[in-house]
This record gives sequence, structure tokens and C-alpha cells, in this order.
Amino acid sequence: MQSHASLLIRNQTKMPIKPFPALVLSLLLAGFAAAQTDNPSTGDDPRTSDKPAEKDPLEKINRSLGNLRKLPEGNVWIELKNKMVVIDGQICMRKGPLEMFACPPNTKEHESIVQAQAKPFIVHTALLMVGAESGKPVEWEPKYQPASGTRVEVTVHWLDEKGKHRKMRAQDMIRNVRTGKAMTEQWVFAGSEFYTNPNTKVRHYMADGGEMICVSNFTTAMMDLPVESTQSKEGLLFEAFTEKIPEIKTPVRLVLQPQIDKNKSAPGKLKQPEKKEGQKNSEPSPNGSAPKNKTQKQPQSKIG
Repeated sequence: MQSHASLLIRNQTKMPIKPFPALVLSLLLAGFAAAQTDNPSTGDDPRTSDKPAEKDPLEKINRSLGNLRKLPEGNVWIELKNKMVVIDGQICMRKGPLEMFACPPNTKEHESIVQAQAKPFIVHTALLMVGAESGKPVEWEPKYQPASGTRVEVTVHWLDEKGKHRKMRAQDMIRNVRTGKAMTEQWVFAGSEFYTNPNTKVRHYMADGGEMICVSNFTTAMMDLPVESTQSKEGLLFEAFTEKIPEIKTPVRLVLQPQIDKNKSAPGKLKQPEKKEGQKNSEPSPNGSAPKNKTQKQPQSKIG
């Protein structure tokens, strides 16, 4: 099911604009280079203000994550060596059904666990900078096609009441309502879409409306699950795992780490072995049994 806003946008523009504009990326890269100072973990520049920089309560966590560099817009950092994106945020919900895991400010906090202090298009840019590749959002018509893109691990970091550094996989804060257990699915970098308002001619990144890290499928999602997960209130698949989530307003850092395949094989598909000279057109079965002829239909690997 597509949201009313999504259908309206598609009807207005006829053809959504998918590619992430190179101009946006180049401008942010230029700003990123210009913003580097002697304080790389925060990006604060003492030349811009006479006021002392406000102390970051999670600076301890930032230092533990490596050589972070802050982007010029939003509370977003990147770590190029280990290919990480770090986002500032806070816990905004601990109990109830979920459509998102994280959303930007003043959007969908009533159905998200984390309010992220950044716009999704900035996070999109940061993911590109560390090597992730966007795929495409879910499609519902003419038939369901799951979201695709580089898989992204999401970890939540915070300090407990004693100041001790805690961390947890984001999936462990989300409960599957059918199984009662933590979510097992992984996110993919779908990449959302751009659209141009036909009246104002202004271009918008659609995920800025709230769909930053989704657990229900949205055609506007920046990150989504590559499995069918309805938006219907009666059929929502996930809820907040209250016992695992820190208190409301707890400051957190979200760490997004793309699972980049060095061999560039397609997500969810097994890498085929190289064919040697004189070798028959066959392949080993996944369980190590005798090779099967390629004309025999093989089960497809699931994504997620």
C-alpha cells in the first residue's frame, strides 16, 4: 500500500527523479573539506563565533569510534577508514507499534524509536561518501518488488546513568509482533527519490518527510527492509522492544556501517565459482553435495 502523499506526488510528476544529484554531493564534499579544523570529531571552528562551543555529552563515544569528520550540515560524521556514518539523536519512543526506527525532527516521532538530528538527504550523502550504493525503494505495482541497495548495519550507542558506554544492534530494540523476538531482518540503502513540485519547480528529497530508517515499506524510504512489511495500522509487523530501549530523551549516536561487498556480487545472491578450462557447465550445491546441472531450477536466495 502506498501512502496518499506518495501517490499524489507520482501523479503530479509522472516520472520520479531517482538519481541523487551530483551537484548536491559535490557541494557537500566541498563544504566538508572547508569545514575541517583542529577539532575533527566535532567540526567546530572557533573562528566562526566568540562563544565557547557547547560540550557534546557523547564526545566520549565519538572518540571511541575513530577519526570522525563532521559534515557541514546536520549532526552527521563520517569515518572513512572503517566506512561508518555517525548520526546524533535521542530516544523518542519506547512503547508502541513502529513504522520507522529513526526519523528526522518533527516528522514521525510517534512511530519511531529514535529522533535523528539530521535530514535524510544529508545521511544519504554521507553513505555515498563511505562507499555505499543506493538501490531503489519498494515497488507495489504491478507486483511487489522489495527495496534494494547496499546492506547497512545500524548500531545504537549511548551512556548509561553511570556514564558507561553502551551499544546495541538496532534490530534488538525492535520486536516482531508475531514471534515476540527481536527483529532479524537487515536494512538496505534504498535511496528514496527526488520529485519536483510542478507549481514551484522546487526539488525535494522525499525521505525528508520522515522515512529515514523504515521498518514498514515506503516508496519514499532512504533505508528500508527488503521484505514485505505493510504500512497498515492493523497489520504492522514490528513494535518497540521496551525492555531493551534506554529512557526517553536519552542522547544516542546511530552508527551506520555499509556492508560493502568487495567482489560487487549482487545482494542476496550466491557468488558463482570461476569456471575452469574444460570444466562442465555445472555448479556445486550449497550443502556440498554433487554438482547440479545449470538447467535444473535452483531455489533463489532470500534478501534479508
